[in-house]
Amino acid sequence: MKLIIRLLLNALAVVILSYVLPGVGVDSMLTAIIVAIVLSVLNFLVKPILVILTLPITILTLGLFLLVINAIIILLTSNLIDGFQVTSFWWAIIFSLLLSFLQAILHSILKEDQ
Repeated sequence: MKLIIRLLLNALAVVILSYVLPGVGVDSMLTAIIVAIVLSVLNFLVKPILVILTLPITILTLGLFLLVINAIIILLTSNLIDGFQVTSFWWAIIFSLLLSFLQAILHSILKEDQ
């Protein structure tokens, strides 16, 4: 049950950010749910591989290269899903930062209700 609620909160965050950021677009709420699922799967499967492969540059940049990895994951999601558009690499970085911030807020609200 918690997984479904977390996915719905992530989808809500994607929809909110698509209204706020002009470089990001989502066609419908169903597309946002699919984006949340695909982002979760890619973060679980692809991100650890990218982190290991880019470990030296991540250490040299004191972890800032992880922003680039997050942007790559978001651009990959944009390429995989038809109704989700991210126009550039910079919008992907901004979307990544704001998505993390918004998810933290929404999940903290959820924890207070329990």
